[in-house]
Amino acid sequence: MDLNSASLAALNLAFTTAFNTTLFGGETTYNRIAMTVNSTTRTQSYPKLSEIPGMREWIGDRVINRFQIDGFQITNRKFENTIAVSVDDIKDDQVGMYATLASDFGQTARELPDDLVWEKLAEGFTETHYDGQFFFDTDHPVEDENGVEQSVSNLTAGAGAAWYLIDTSRVIKPLIFQDRERPMFTAMTNLTDANVAYQDEYQWLAKRRCAAGFGAWQTIHASKAALTPANYAAARRAMLEMRGHRGRKLNLRPKLLVVGPSNEGAAREILLNERDAAGATNTWRNTAELHVETRLS
Repeated sequence: MDLNSASLAALNLAFTTAFNTTLFGGETTYNRIAMTVNSTTRTQSYPKLSEIPGMREWIGDRVINRFQIDGFQITNRKFENTIAVSVDDIKDDQVGMYATLASDFGQTARELPDDLVWEKLAEGFTETHYDGQFFFDTDHPVEDENGVEQSVSNLTAGAGAAWYLIDTSRVIKPLIFQDRERPMFTAMTNLTDANVAYQDEYQWLAKRRCAAGFGAWQTIHASKAALTPANYAAARRAMLEMRGHRGRKLNLRPKLLVVGPSNEGAAREILLNERDAAGATNTWRNTAELHVETRLS
């Protein structure tokens, strides 16, 4: 290939097109359990989500709810991926595989929110949230209707592979994906660029700034007990009966069951089979949608 501005422009277009095609052309799964927040600063502050009240009958003066915006914070992280193509490879027309790499870079940029959100979900057993408890815990402090602190649980303890029951009907989700800068793909192909002058190579740089964090613990129940009909029923009941701040009826609807590959068979038996193990009508059939997430292996 003749190395000139026109050929470099064509190569840059090919790489950028390959990157953007996979960046925008596939599915993601993080948005099933996470709400997206467009961030405008390095560290984003959030109110304590557990203190959001319901509507009340307007008798007398309004009751004004003032939320402290610094309930918790999520700091954005910076991610990159870089392709280097030697000048010799371009001159010798050995660039076909590099377009494939650019395409893969686009896919990994698209899947980064998935990676971060599902990784954060698994960390909920060992990382604390704004109330000082682990995100999945048996002792979340919540005030009842009389202002007396009570312990509320969103965890069933056990020693098995974790599974999760989630209310996906609400705007506020159990996880947050914080998007600061969407993926960018930049070419460094000027003769005055240091990589060209000193390494004799052109570079294409992918970058994204974002982060994942915990949202509303009330909207999810995690269990490490065996995934059995009885344990599934107990987790559902815990969510359906949960009360929020000042005794608010949360009216949760556990619509999604998330499992890793090791629990797929048990989950399918509970949610999809017409009959249970004893041959009776399966009470729990179609009570939630099943999502098998390979990142929870």
